Amino acid sequence: MIKKFIVSFCLLFSLAIFAQEGTSSPYSFYGIGDIKFKGNIENRSMGGISVLPDSIHLNLQNPAHFATLKLTSFAIGGTYGNTKLNTESAESKAKRVALDYLAIGVPIGKLGFAFGLVPYSSVGYKLQKLSSDANPIFSRYTGLGGVNRVFFGLGYQITKKLNFGADVQYNFGTIKTENLRFQEGLQYGTREKNTSDIQGVNFDLGLSYQTKIGKKHSFFSSMTYTPEAKLKLDNARVIEIVQFTSAGTIKVIETNTIPVNNTTIKLPSKFSFGSGFGQLKKWMVGAEVTLLNNSVVTNRFVDIDGAKFENSVRYSLGGFFIPNYNSYSSYWKKIVYRGGIRYENTGLVIQNPGYPEKSITDFAANVGFGFPVGGTFSNINVGLEVGKRGTKFANLVEENYINLSVGLSFSDRWFIKRKYD
Repeated sequence: MIKKFIVSFCLLFSLAIFAQEGTSSPYSFYGIGDIKFKGNIENRSMGGISVLPDSIHLNLQNPAHFATLKLTSFAIGGTYGNTKLNTESAESKAKRVALDYLAIGVPIGKLGFAFGLVPYSSVGYKLQKLSSDANPIFSRYTGLGGVNRVFFGLGYQITKKLNFGADVQYNFGTIKTENLRFQEGLQYGTREKNTSDIQGVNFDLGLSYQTKIGKKHSFFSSMTYTPEAKLKLDNARVIEIVQFTSAGTIKVIETNTIPVNNTTIKLPSKFSFGSGFGQLKKWMVGAEVTLLNNSVVTNRFVDIDGAKFENSVRYSLGGFFIPNYNSYSSYWKKIVYRGGIRYENTGLVIQNPGYPEKSITDFAANVGFGFPVGGTFSNINVGLEVGKRGTKFANLVEENYINLSVGLSFSDRWFIKRKYD
């Protein structure tokens, strides 16, 4: 059964990962797009904290937790998002579906390793406007693509209380943006197409610590560090003279390739630390702080303006509760109930002419549930996130979003030689 699930979801993920629109935010135009949450639905439902060393679920945020695995774990997750975008004068809605991660973790004694595929960033927007000039100009802006990561990580149990881990990640992807302009009274319009093919390598380091406090309770602590890295961008730009046909399609009249420079974007260094307290298999509360050196980030093309980047911080608070994980009489008592909140300064600063600079912030509340599957260690995890990013003041966009995430976590003892056929 496990093998059938793996084959099915690998095929599904490989087809969808390159076609998905992981965001509907106009802010994804800057940098290399919206930076995605690197973690499973279990952690996301607790506000994004990663302090808990789970023995049957993959914790993708800290490679040190790979050493805690006792069972081979296969995990996949996806999100359906509904966003309402507001300005001071208009509003619109957008929907999206995206796969969030595909990963496998395997324990080998004191060592644990994991590998998989996760999105790192996403670009996805479609905006259009009509100016109020004497000869109105119709403009349409679209963007699609992002950066994906293939990763491989190792965790090692140094002592019974302390784990160390590291992972390496290969980043790759393509971002395409398009600007279309037509002026009333003119036969032809112009369309600018920009493409960036992206690749680069980075890695993470992690530590996790766990100790008993009394007979029932435990203290958990987690720390990760990501050094600064670089992504190389192979850029291309095409300017087209276009015309609307009677059928409403766009006909290309002339194409011109414009020389542009290839660029290098720095991935910011990141440091996170957190701790938690609770009773294993019963409850836990924890908090985490993440610091990012986002001031080193730049845009894909040197002529993109209107924004800059600043150092940022994210605060997360969350936990879980299980009424009775070993209950035989009630299925509902075995469900994992999760919750959390997070607040972050995203690091993006919008420079809108005529207005003061505005830092884009993001706040969200999360709830989640882990449903056991039969008598196994596998789970179906569901998470709901409600949040707000940006502001409609200063002629900007406020995004009110609701994300529904569903993840599957299959855990079992693999690679064990059978005694009997």
